[in-house]
Amino acid sequence: MSANEPNCLRGIDVSHYQGDVDWPTVAASGVRFAFIKATDGVDDVDPHFAQNWIGAKAAGIRRGAYHFFRPRFDAQQQAMHLLRVAPMDDLALPPALDVEVTDGLDPSAMQAGIKTWLETVWVALSCSPIVYTDPAFWRQNVAGDFSAYPLWLACYAPEPEVPGTWQAWTFWQHTDCGSANGILGHVDLNYCAVSPEDLQKLAAR
Repeated sequence: MSANEPNCLRGIDVSHYQGDVDWPTVAASGVRFAFIKATDGVDDVDPHFAQNWIGAKAAGIRRGAYHFFRPRFDAQQQAMHLLRVAPMDDLALPPALDVEVTDGLDPSAMQAGIKTWLETVWVALSCSPIVYTDPAFWRQNVAGDFSAYPLWLACYAPEPEVPGTWQAWTFWQHTDCGSANGILGHVDLNYCAVSPEDLQKLAAR
């Protein structure tokens, strides 16, 4: 599926870099889902996470919390940090793990940490967390088989490149310099490859 497919659901992802988001305006523009930065490492919390999490829900947008993975820190502690910060509810998508730095670790160590984080979240929530990555980064620095988990692909080419053993993407971040009603400045834009009904089935609760 490419970005030209009419059945793709439109979404965004945000962090404190977007400032104060007008979520009712975002929802009115046709955005159906959002990923919201929650945590980073073992103790950092995005300063806008709570207001974004509450605001997106109030606007009726399905949203998932994402964690920026710091491979040099204990992966289980990082997973527990996300679980403490991000409350699950009826509009929550499964949490996502943002994998885009190595902190100097080799692929085998990267794979072990990613596996620990994903399994810790899966056991806690009984749903499959999502892996966010760039195809070139994944090939060079991870290269493991995590195809049991949904892929959130970061790829700004006209046609998405699916890395590793994944057969398809579930979410696709197709630009990092998009625009959206209700947000000042640039914002990442995403597509979702599943139907609204299947998006609901992905929900963490």
